[in-house]
Amino acid sequence: MQEWIETGLLAVVAVLAVVLLLIGQKNNSGMTRKQKVMLGRILAASLILLMLQYLGAEAFDQLGAAGRWVRLACYLVDYFIIGYDILRKAFKGIRNGQVFDENFLMAVATVGAFALAIYENGDYLEAIAVMLFYQVGEWFQSYAVGRSRRNISDLMDIRPDYANIEKDGRLEKVDPDEVAVGSIIVVQPGEKVPIDGTVVEGSSTLNTAALTGESLPRDTKAGDEVISGCINMTGVLKIKTSKEFGESTVSKILDLVENASSRKSKSEDFISKFARIYTPAVCYAALVLAILPPVIRIFGLGLSAGWETWIYRALTFLVASCPCALVISIPLSFFAGIGGASKAGVLVKGSNYLENLSKTKILVFDKTGTLTKGVFEVNGIHHSEMENAKLIEYAALAESASSHPISKSLQKAYGKEIDRSRVSDIREISGNGVIAKVDGVEVAAGNDKLMDHLGIRYIPCHSVGTIIHMAIDGKYAGHIVISDIEKPHSREAIRALRAAGVQKSVMLTGDAKKVADKVAADLGIDQVYSELLPADKVEKVEELLKTKPEKSRLAFVGDGINDAPVLRRADIGIAMGAMGSDAAIEAADIVLMDDDPLKISKAIRISRKCLRIVYQNIVFAISIKLICLVLVALGFANMWLAVFADVGVMIIAVFNAIRALFVKNL
Repeated sequence: MQEWIETGLLAVVAVLAVVLLLIGQKNNSGMTRKQKVMLGRILAASLILLMLQYLGAEAFDQLGAAGRWVRLACYLVDYFIIGYDILRKAFKGIRNGQVFDENFLMAVATVGAFALAIYENGDYLEAIAVMLFYQVGEWFQSYAVGRSRRNISDLMDIRPDYANIEKDGRLEKVDPDEVAVGSIIVVQPGEKVPIDGTVVEGSSTLNTAALTGESLPRDTKAGDEVISGCINMTGVLKIKTSKEFGESTVSKILDLVENASSRKSKSEDFISKFARIYTPAVCYAALVLAILPPVIRIFGLGLSAGWETWIYRALTFLVASCPCALVISIPLSFFAGIGGASKAGVLVKGSNYLENLSKTKILVFDKTGTLTKGVFEVNGIHHSEMENAKLIEYAALAESASSHPISKSLQKAYGKEIDRSRVSDIREISGNGVIAKVDGVEVAAGNDKLMDHLGIRYIPCHSVGTIIHMAIDGKYAGHIVISDIEKPHSREAIRALRAAGVQKSVMLTGDAKKVADKVAADLGIDQVYSELLPADKVEKVEELLKTKPEKSRLAFVGDGINDAPVLRRADIGIAMGAMGSDAAIEAADIVLMDDDPLKISKAIRISRKCLRIVYQNIVFAISIKLICLVLVALGFANMWLAVFADVGVMIIAVFNAIRALFVKNL
């Protein structure tokens, strides 16, 4: 019965290899040349083994005394077809002093099984089948890892091949590295934006999915900043470059992803240390299993099995003990998790940061540019004595000579081109505001100090923000409220963080207490510290780090140059990548590519899914290994079960690891 099962398994392997080889001939199959060659070897070895099993020992017996050696030679040829690379790697490992690895285990086990079969004039099937099924498992692992890497590579296929420079009325393609800062580049529909810059001419729609994970296209026009890696979808854009290619967003993203694997998590370090101790330990255990029981039998202590039985068990023990599932699947889990996060627009600089993120219990936010847009806008007009639009027009024209953000906010609200010929006699009173004549009418725009200075009674405003009081020809005309606008998803982000297990949210800001308290109350922030200098922010984070639970982590989210020290000091630094400063992005461990705080909770969920998969693989692999090793040592398991313990567990663990790549529905 077992012989039929073994033959059936070999037939299944052969058929599977044929199907995969046929699929592999297609250009888009995703198989490498090395994988196709390996499939060919698996197919050839399976077919030869099936033929030899079909012929049986009797066919060779007809050749007389030489038949035994001809049969051995046929099986050895088959063995070398499927296992020559494993033997070569094992020999190299021994020569380099790195003996104890999976190649050594497989080589010793299969060569030993051959030696036993020769000694007993038995069947060579197990020796070849063990190597065959091990190679099938290695192929599946190689293919799965390759697909995972290709998915991430396709996702990150944002590196531009060229930049268009206009010369003598013609477009010339040049290497992006050769484009100097301040150059004008032309991006046509369907092309990638090669370098960060500002649109100086044209309007279009940009696809930012590869950078932000956001499928909704974004409109852009003259004056807008654009980042490299976006795909221009509709109109022609002329862009003035603001950075060199090496400093542009696309280069930094690629560098972050390519170097993420260099920062290992504690789980990966544990597995590396575990494998260094575990592999020699099982080799010595197998040696003891092969020698000690027969020696005990010699002294007549009741063990019935002979040398052959215990050597076979020791060889089977080696096959079952191979730690491939752990060594391969744990790094692959983190690699897939980082790739899945990238797909969602969250760049993680290393698996150690992904592991730390899963333990985050305290989230500390900077306010401006993180929870708010960092752009001042007209938020209200109160007690106006004329039409709101007319009051805004007077204010914008009066402030037209100023480059202050308040002036820009008023001009944006006005929405028309400023006609400076309508404005005269501009007098700026430092710290108070401005007085000017607009169309011959005296306009005063400023704070309450300006109104006091002019002796004009004003109506105090109870709204939070910058208040611009207006007086026309000496009469109070109302006031305009200008304030920073909350990001659309900030409130939802705080709720989502609580749902994701974050226990405390804190906001640090240099803004006035009244403004900070209002924003914190609107968003549902647990704790707020206001009127802080950059050094004060570091101090507050230090205090919070001292009071947090030992195993929990504190993350800080910021975007400005002044946030860089705090990003470094926190357990995890999270930077806004689209509009954040280079210093903040450099200092951070995690970068949000579209500046959306809602992505933080998604990143936490991704990290926790990844860690769950890591722990599942560790527990599953070690448990199955230990059970199989005990069964083998006691004689309840043969080489076939050992193959499952090695190859089967490895394949299951690898495919489980790849689940970390799928994050769409988190």
